[in-house]
Amino acid sequence: MKKIVSSLSAIIFCANVFAQIYIAKTSEISFFSKTAVEDIAAVNKSTKPMLNTATGDIQMKIAMTGFVFEKPLMQEHFNENYVESEKFPVATFKGKINEKVDYTKDGDYKVTVTGKLNLHGVEKDRTIDGLVSVKGAVISISSSFKIKFADHNVVIPRLYSGIIPEDTDVKLDATLEPFKKNQ
Repeated sequence: MKKIVSSLSAIIFCANVFAQIYIAKTSEISFFSKTAVEDIAAVNKSTKPMLNTATGDIQMKIAMTGFVFEKPLMQEHFNENYVESEKFPVATFKGKINEKVDYTKDGDYKVTVTGKLNLHGVEKDRTIDGLVSVKGAVISISSSFKIKFADHNVVIPRLYSGIIPEDTDVKLDATLEPFKKNQ
């Protein structure tokens, strides 16, 4: 009898743990820089942010080659000359939501997330403003922030100095669902 109770307890515990993990069903990370010559914009829809609602931990891994530009040459320059995708194929973010969010109650929650952003092989502490929206079993996250290229040793060639800004605007939008073992 003790074995049955222990087994049932373990199953219930595991079910609760899995229910606390959410993974992106859809996501979009984009960046935009306005320049005098032409705007620089790209979108990456392949990232799968994960959120643990029990701890507030959030993390994501971003494939640098997943950013798609309107102009193929711009995409090539981005991967070869700026972020050096062969040498630094991914950027990562691991952080924790600072505010309490009631994931059992529908609503919008303004939050800050404190964590580490690793881009181009350089890890920096960041605190980023965001919004968590809860609607039933679906959680949406969104954020807008800036990244300074120099903070991550991304070098702008002298030829483009003064043309390309020193930072870029980044946006994240993702819709997350409870993690299922077959995902």
